[in-house]
Amino acid sequence: MTPTLLTVPATAAGARLDRWLAEAVPTLSRARLRVLIDDGNVRVDGAVRKAAHRLHGGEAVTVEIPPAPPQELAPEPIRLAVVYEDDDVLVVDKPAGMVMHPGAGHVTGTLAAAALAHAPGIGGVGGPRRPGVVHRLDKDTSGLLVIAKTSGAYEALTAQLAARTVRRRYLAVVHGRVKAPVGVVDAAIGRDPHHRRRMAVHARGKRAVTRYRVVERFADFTLVEARLETGRTHQIRVHMASLGHPVVGDDLYAGRRHPPPGVPLKGYALHAVELAFRHPVTQNEVVFTSSLPARIDALLSHLRQIA
Repeated sequence: MTPTLLTVPATAAGARLDRWLAEAVPTLSRARLRVLIDDGNVRVDGAVRKAAHRLHGGEAVTVEIPPAPPQELAPEPIRLAVVYEDDDVLVVDKPAGMVMHPGAGHVTGTLAAAALAHAPGIGGVGGPRRPGVVHRLDKDTSGLLVIAKTSGAYEALTAQLAARTVRRRYLAVVHGRVKAPVGVVDAAIGRDPHHRRRMAVHARGKRAVTRYRVVERFADFTLVEARLETGRTHQIRVHMASLGHPVVGDDLYAGRRHPPPGVPLKGYALHAVELAFRHPVTQNEVVFTSSLPARIDALLSHLRQIA
């Protein structure tokens, strides 16, 4: 991926970043440029900026265009841990390390491709490269998620997410001893202007609310339960890190903090243990739970032994 380097002329002073780019790089559509900006692939003097950022003239603008993934998703016969399935929904327990859908650097081996192989009928549901995907979990987060098998189910479930009626409960092992037994983090989250892979708490982001409670304390770590009221990218990871308690195993937000020695933790110590929603056809509430995976159980056993 060779970046395109541009210099903003003085005559462009006051112009919006996205509008100036549309003229400076006419081979890219306005919609494509917005996606590149939102994904942090456009930098102004080395910093990620929003599409509405006003230019002053003289800035150095770098545009990185990742290779486009294939438009049609190929099904892959990858075994899924199916928790529940009927004609309308598929609930699976995603392992840590599996990417939700194709993207830069992850073309195959995705949950979306596995779901398409398992239920070919979801091919026309939702987006072409993420068929049936209603919500997502980060690559190194494990646990429950629901896939819609019909367009009606997809519309109903996405509407429930927008209305914040889907219940999602997580367990996480975080660094440090969390003092308050319960708490609420109500802090907007947006892309970190200085690090395109990170999200951050800042006023220009979108509102995000996480409720948490302490389940168990150890010498230098805490097991917490977190419930999402919103569903922003990296929400639990960012909110806990903002409190000074990043999730164990999360190198992106934990800085120099590392898991305890002797525990080969793969992925984040973060697991979606409960998922509840109204069934799109019966309208009855359905609740699904998942036990902590062995990798997190081993970490907790180790912490209890050294406490």
